[in-house]
Amino acid sequence: MWRSSGRLADGREIIYYDESPGTNRADTPDRRPLDAFSPTAELRHDPLLDEWVALAAHRQNRTHLPPSDQCPLDPSTADRHTEIPAAGYDVVVFENRFPSLAPGEPPAGPADPALTRRPGGGRCDVVCFTADHGASFADLTPRRARTVIEAIADRTAALAALPDVAHVYPFENRGEEIGVTLHHPHGQIYGYPFVPPRIARMLDSARAHRARTGTDLFDDVLAAERAAGVRIVAETAHWTAYVPAAARWPYEVRLFPRRRVPWLPGLDDDQRADLAEVLLGLLRAFDTLFPTPAPYIAAWHQAPVDRSGAPDPAFAAHLQLFTLRRAPGKLKYLAGSESGMAAWINDIAPEDAARRLRAAYRPAAAVASGADGRSDA
Repeated sequence: MWRSSGRLADGREIIYYDESPGTNRADTPDRRPLDAFSPTAELRHDPLLDEWVALAAHRQNRTHLPPSDQCPLDPSTADRHTEIPAAGYDVVVFENRFPSLAPGEPPAGPADPALTRRPGGGRCDVVCFTADHGASFADLTPRRARTVIEAIADRTAALAALPDVAHVYPFENRGEEIGVTLHHPHGQIYGYPFVPPRIARMLDSARAHRARTGTDLFDDVLAAERAAGVRIVAETAHWTAYVPAAARWPYEVRLFPRRRVPWLPGLDDDQRADLAEVLLGLLRAFDTLFPTPAPYIAAWHQAPVDRSGAPDPAFAAHLQLFTLRRAPGKLKYLAGSESGMAAWINDIAPEDAARRLRAAYRPAAAVASGADGRSDA
């Protein structure tokens, strides 16, 4: 992989990750007449839940489902300048023009005894998986999927080193049902200036488990699922994918490396190569569940980082992959119980979901060879 970085017309950083030796696309100038990039966001504290809520009003103006010939994530052409100045790319990452998190002081306001706030801080990146507007992650070759993984691991370490970042969260939203505003295959990476509630809760559970048993919670959960076997979707030399016994979503998979690491930069070469194959197999399995492609979220859970950018070794990095579609034409809505009480109700037995996904799963190598009638070509 060849990495080159530059700046967009408004000062935002852009990084190209290319598969051809010596490629450097970062020298391509951004010819758009953009104002200087200076967004602000703020964090407000909810004292009842002890959680931070981000406010980023400038996001109301972000691009929303443009026609395919006006997508800002396509490569630039002589007639149309986009967020990517180069005429082509393999994988590219750039600072989001409409970030949810951004440094800078929020506007001053009158004294408010009920309000505790601080600057938003952090950073939001966009990751474009391919220049092909009509593709999806599941359409990538294993080599391209590996390049995406390398880019995300590289950006995880870079964002973790920023002074106001406490946690790095890579994720992909796919499908209008999820709320995407651009159809081009892409993901995002958030560098939070706080530890998100779900990560904090998992760490608290892991520490309580170790104090009670002397063992690691993540290792014990993975070992128990492997011993049970009924919810395993796929296993390789380096990864295990399973539907959790208490799955919240209709179809939900957690993907753990067999050798525990706190974050993606900790994966070795073999784990990364294997991950590209397994992830493609899982995404393609999700797309066979229904007559139309599954709307999904692929969420990487990683360790919080300290002020030096080092990850907390008590955490085990893993992927949570889920769809909110429960049947053709039917979605799992987060209604009164889930949204109001955070008490989940699932309509599909995890064992049944695992059975369907296991039957649909094909290793990426088998797909590439045409063994199941499909091809990466």
